[in-house]
Amino acid sequence: MALKDVISWTSIVVAYSKNGDMGSAEEVFARFPMKDMVAWTAMVTGYAQNAMPTKALEAFEQMAVSGMPVDEVSLTGAISACAQLGAVRHAAWVQEIAERNGLGRNVVVGSGLVDMYAKCGLINEACRIFEGMHEKNVYTYSSMIVGLAAHGRANDAIALFKDMVTKADVEPNHVTFIGVLTACSHAGLVKEGRYYFAQMKDKYGILPSADHYTCMVDLLGRAGLVDEALDLVKSMTVEPHGGVWGALLGACRIHGNAKVAKVAAEHLFKLEPEGIGNYVLLSNILASAGEWDEVSKVRKLMRNRRLKKDPAISWFEGRDGLVHQFFAGDNTHPRTRDIQKALFELVEKLRPAGYVPILSSIVYDVSEQEKQRLLMGHSEKLALSFGLLTLGSSCTIRIVKNLRICDDCHLFIQLVSRIEPVEIIVRDNMRFHHFKDGECSCGGFW
Repeated sequence: MALKDVISWTSIVVAYSKNGDMGSAEEVFARFPMKDMVAWTAMVTGYAQNAMPTKALEAFEQMAVSGMPVDEVSLTGAISACAQLGAVRHAAWVQEIAERNGLGRNVVVGSGLVDMYAKCGLINEACRIFEGMHEKNVYTYSSMIVGLAAHGRANDAIALFKDMVTKADVEPNHVTFIGVLTACSHAGLVKEGRYYFAQMKDKYGILPSADHYTCMVDLLGRAGLVDEALDLVKSMTVEPHGGVWGALLGACRIHGNAKVAKVAAEHLFKLEPEGIGNYVLLSNILASAGEWDEVSKVRKLMRNRRLKKDPAISWFEGRDGLVHQFFAGDNTHPRTRDIQKALFELVEKLRPAGYVPILSSIVYDVSEQEKQRLLMGHSEKLALSFGLLTLGSSCTIRIVKNLRICDDCHLFIQLVSRIEPVEIIVRDNMRFHHFKDGECSCGGFW
């Protein structure tokens, strides 16, 4: 093109972003002769949509510093980034910008803020934003219901759904029902879950998707109705995806059903051949059942397929708003020595409280001593130690993890909340865990 205007430059950035190539998008953006609000917004939303929340917030901050006006779209990108990162101080800063630009009561921005605060662990703040909104639509209600469900507040989620369809006369959508069914699942409300699953189709004409079936399989499985959950999968009107079989496999872990676990895993190995977590979960279930020959077959399959676990990452937001990132076995943090020392001292305190490492959380064929060493390197333990080190006692420590929290880390953090005067909030890839006084909001099922 002889003449490249800002629209054509921005179009190329958007194209790269939608293809997941943010490196090329950055190169093009750097060459922009003139950057307007739309160009900056394309970068912010591109980073957010490609799971690069830190970069998205950096771009949004640069956009604000450069004096660019902020609109609904750029704010939504920044809000999404805060939700992914679980960064409380960034969330408050983004909300302040929204209100300063007169967008605080915008229904799209407001719905995003509700979702953001819920995903940052501040469910009460999400409720406050929700209650303060003059206009609410199905997305606002759905965000609030999904948020309450993720925090284990099932009764509140169901009560809000009832208000939504009766008092507010807002028609629910498929996301709304995912929130309601998730709430039922986390609270073990089997009767209620069956009722709303039926209502979804019979009253509101919403055909259940594979995601809705996932919720129902999870609900039945958690309640110990594993065979019924398998029958439901077999009767599905849509093709079951990995989430459906994964929920069934997770239920088998809770209730030790090796027979159904093999069925679920067989489908998962075809649908998600690279998903190492499925192999690990099946291996643990078989090991608990004493089927060591089968365990060996699964581990051999993992080796033959050269599978490697996704790197476990935990994020912790410091008092200054700086987000610290920890990988499993990480020794790159500037205060690594202090963190390791604090972690060792914490373990010594926990032993009298009943802490015994759950070695089955490590599926590698290594010595018990090596398993203990690997467990102490788990990213959420490093983040927790750093949190205690920097924030001290009588505080709230928030940790976000990209994978499911393991049994050992769950026990470890639960006991820390018993011996230390702190509240610990962990968001893994399944839900929120609120640890306080030696108890967890999940009730031991996650």
